[in-house]
Amino acid sequence: MTSIIHIENLNLYYDQFHALKNVSLDIPEKAITAFIGPSGCGKSTLLRTLNRMNDMIPSTRIEGSVQIANTEIYSDDVHVEALRKQVGMVFQQPNPFPKSIYDNVAYGPRLHGVKNKSQLDEIVEQSLRQAVLWDEVKDFLKRSAFSLSGGQQQRLCIARAIAVQPDILLMDEATSALDPISTLKIEELVQQLKDRYTIVMVTHNMHQAARISDRTVFFLNGEIVEADDTQKLFSTPQDARTEDYISGRFG
Repeated sequence: MTSIIHIENLNLYYDQFHALKNVSLDIPEKAITAFIGPSGCGKSTLLRTLNRMNDMIPSTRIEGSVQIANTEIYSDDVHVEALRKQVGMVFQQPNPFPKSIYDNVAYGPRLHGVKNKSQLDEIVEQSLRQAVLWDEVKDFLKRSAFSLSGGQQQRLCIARAIAVQPDILLMDEATSALDPISTLKIEELVQQLKDRYTIVMVTHNMHQAARISDRTVFFLNGEIVEADDTQKLFSTPQDARTEDYISGRFG
């Protein structure tokens, strides 16, 4: 597998707190990589370094290298807005904008200069189709996004993220607020999307990681304990701490 993300000797501090410790990791292109580990272990922190969301937190300090497609994303000449177009994100709670379904999906393309209505129509339809939502909403695109169910709202947020054609899609516990049926729909959707996008997901649900990811990375106390093909990591973990975690002895 070709790597699209290369992380080397990454250390991240929130003020005096050392949140990520000497993290080195390669993330393969057009595959699903899952980050697992107990709460506070650093997995969401690492996810947010990949589109510089941690920049928004005061007193954050970063050392080391994070490269996406051979570009050092923390160099001074990187435009964060362009980076976040390349690296989309879907959050734990569905967070549609207080706009129509159509305007939610069209928001990013408009922001990046698409003004032509027929072009916007095409992007909105294509994004909603990719998010397996088009058939459910095509007859009422002007309705508020808040009229949708929680699971539909999360698929709308995925459609909004992919409308700007990112290379990478980050998902931070994207199903943890959803019911089991909605969760299954999102999991099926994510597996379809990996043909087009590199997907990096944080999940507390080890069964979910085992079901849908190609690679799994286990974090503990800000460090990577083990990273391997998912099937291998769950069947024959190399580190006793990984085995203890996946067998439920802690976490």
